[in-house]
Amino acid sequence: MITFRDVTKTYEDGTTAVQSFSLEIKEGEFFVLIGPSGCGKTTTLKMINRLHNVTDGDILIDGKSISDHNIHELRWNIGYVLQQIALFPHMTIEENISIVPELKSWKKGDISKRVDELLDLVGLDPSTYKKRKPSELSGGQQQRVGVARALAANPPIILMDEPFSALDPLSREQLQQDFLRLKEKIQKTIVFVTHDMNEALTLGDRICLMKDGETVQVGTPEEFMNQPKNDFVKSFIGNRRSVLQLPLEELLEDLQLNPPLTPAREVDSSTTLGEALAVIADEKALTIMRKGEPVGILTNDMVLHFLHVHSQEGGLV
Repeated sequence: MITFRDVTKTYEDGTTAVQSFSLEIKEGEFFVLIGPSGCGKTTTLKMINRLHNVTDGDILIDGKSISDHNIHELRWNIGYVLQQIALFPHMTIEENISIVPELKSWKKGDISKRVDELLDLVGLDPSTYKKRKPSELSGGQQQRVGVARALAANPPIILMDEPFSALDPLSREQLQQDFLRLKEKIQKTIVFVTHDMNEALTLGDRICLMKDGETVQVGTPEEFMNQPKNDFVKSFIGNRRSVLQLPLEELLEDLQLNPPLTPAREVDSSTTLGEALAVIADEKALTIMRKGEPVGILTNDMVLHFLHVHSQEGGLV
């Protein structure tokens, strides 16, 4: 879907932000770019929609170089969600969401229907919110509108640049969990920038950890947790790995298992969380057995949410 071929970005002052970067992001994938400040992750994101131009190398979308696309059509077909939200304050919520469909000459009736659909999708009642101005909404509600606006013209690609980092912890946690559910519904290729490893582990299908403009490790959350490539990856993940050594038996209450109604591969409660995480990457769900009896269903999202919450609380992870 999105292919980076030996991409380098050097600014006029001689600073190289991204160096010989090669990567392929799959269609429908939620792909996270992460790393310390100044590592080049936001520059990498902005080169996709040509907010920053590539110095050397090339970026292709569906096999076609982005330089061969009309720049306006390229950006109309890529949704973009910013940390600053950047809604137009003088426009209503409906008008903000309608901008790109209007530029693409959609019919008014189709635009109105799309606005209602998207507000419902992001958890905002259209009859309550679409005539309001951004100043009448909370930060979390404004960011939901930002997501709806990015989806308005049904683009195949969504870019998200630290979209939740300016929110308070409670709003951020809620939006992360809502977005986990939303990404299954919208079926888009999403490239998401964050500096927060908890957020990357919670949301990402795959993660690219960057340092000094280069790739350090690319893999699934499970691969990062179980197979960190080097000491830099280990230090960036932190001490979240320690809890993986504990048996599920000790974590059953905290894991908040679903009732054992759906058939899934069985593992004993003596299995460690790390062992379960490795298996669940393929299975998607596991039935936890204790003394031959099922005690509940464990899913991949539940494990990652558990790791996220406990790291925030300063617990074992």
